[in-house]
Amino acid sequence: MDIKVGFSDTARELIISSGLSQDEVVAKVSEALTNESGVFDLSDDKGRRYLIRNSRIAYVEVGTSTPRTVGFAGA
Repeated sequence: MDIKVGFSDTARELIISSGLSQDEVVAKVSEALTNESGVFDLSDDKGRRYLIRNSRIAYVEVGTSTPRTVGFAGA
């Protein structure tokens, strides 16, 4: 699933592809936003870690957990 993080001081977004479930990501984001002086820690599918200062997070868009279909089979 893709997780899109927007920042309060820039127009750029950070897109992280993670294997976590939607509920797990929402719980981590909610926990991070309750503590403004902390750091939001998230790992992607390839093992890279992202550390984001909680006070700079403007929004987080959490994708769906369902896989996308490829091709014309669903049409």
